[in-house]
Amino acid sequence: MDPTADLLADWSRRFAEPVSGWSFTALTDVVQTSGPPWSYTALARESLTGAGSALDLGTGGGEFLTGLADVLPPDTHATEGWAPNLPVARAALAPFGVGVVAHDAARDRLPFPDGRFDVVLSRHTAYAADDVARVLRPGGTFLTQQVDGRNLDDLAAVFGTGPAFPDVTLENAGRAARSAGLGVEVAESWSGPVRFADVATLVSFLRMVPWQLPAGFTVEGCAGSLLALHARPELRFTERRFLLRARR
Repeated sequence: MDPTADLLADWSRRFAEPVSGWSFTALTDVVQTSGPPWSYTALARESLTGAGSALDLGTGGGEFLTGLADVLPPDTHATEGWAPNLPVARAALAPFGVGVVAHDAARDRLPFPDGRFDVVLSRHTAYAADDVARVLRPGGTFLTQQVDGRNLDDLAAVFGTGPAFPDVTLENAGRAARSAGLGVEVAESWSGPVRFADVATLVSFLRMVPWQLPAGFTVEGCAGSLLALHARPELRFTERRFLLRARR
């Protein structure tokens, strides 16, 4: 038996496992992170309470929105840009009367009329600030938590690459919001350590966030980097998040 070959085979199998939805709960016990000091869930609840209509951008498999079911307005909609997630999200959110439409924020205008929503949420998904402002009613709230584009930049360096989206920063998000006519009420950023139990855990995590990897990543192609990580006494890297709340 070749231990190295066994490791690489296991990592390859893990990386090839299908992704359904957008939940990281299976990794809760093997990934340690403190998370940002704010609670996006609590802030979303606050924003939704008393609202007549809401839109959740990039709902994933609907996991986050179902957790807010008790405060969702009867007129709630969601978008999702990754095709495999659409049936998952629709099945999860249909019991709550939430429709899910396909939408690619990088290419498409939101398929809703001007001034349509009291609240627009965006948790870890791309958006166009001017389009968000367009679909918000006057006085409406936009709440977003984003993964800073420099997230896990120290991990990217292991694979010889840089930050995935270096322009995705709180400063740029705030500037775009103000340019779209939104008044920024809250703007906070956070960075902190994340620890992975082992390389197998890391690979399982990375298969769900492939944009953190070099283009064309394979376990075999990056075997040297992965084995070097395996030899480390600790797998610790840097997470980065930011929060923005704005009002039209």
